[in-house]
Amino acid sequence: MLRVTTITGGALVLMVAAAGALLALGGADLLRDSRAVVVPVELRPVIIEAAQRCPVVPARVLAAQLASESNWNPRAVSPAGASGLAQFMPEVWEQYAIDGDGDGKTDIWNPVDAIHSAAALNCVNAKLVADVPGDPLSNILAAYNAGFNQVVRYAGIPPFPETEEYVERVLTRAERIEL
Repeated sequence: MLRVTTITGGALVLMVAAAGALLALGGADLLRDSRAVVVPVELRPVIIEAAQRCPVVPARVLAAQLASESNWNPRAVSPAGASGLAQFMPEVWEQYAIDGDGDGKTDIWNPVDAIHSAAALNCVNAKLVADVPGDPLSNILAAYNAGFNQVVRYAGIPPFPETEEYVERVLTRAERIEL
């Protein structure tokens, strides 16, 4: 997607032509991969703090995971019923929810609670898939997406296109995040 906010003279035509040429030359990946993943400023310290719950999943990866889950929308609801910034299914939220902001309640719609809960679940998954062959971080992410039981069953990332794409997307985004 090409977005121009200020246009003077023939700049739009030149930018559209340049983007079209880049795409025509097979540069779609270059155009897509050159974008930085923007982490909302107010969530950066929360992500850094929450990531300390599970050092095996760095803050940049946690941020990329959240961006992939909800695109930073704390009111996101998936067709499958996953809710909030970290896209928890209701039964998983009931089991792993954390009061990240210390207000005495766990709220799936509260980004601070959701971020801390996602970090804690990553650590639970890290323990559950610790003996599974393959890259530990990829297995943790696959467990978040498909469930740890699937990662154990398939001895690594399960052969589900959604999960394979999810792991790749999170790891690629993590490379482009600055906190």
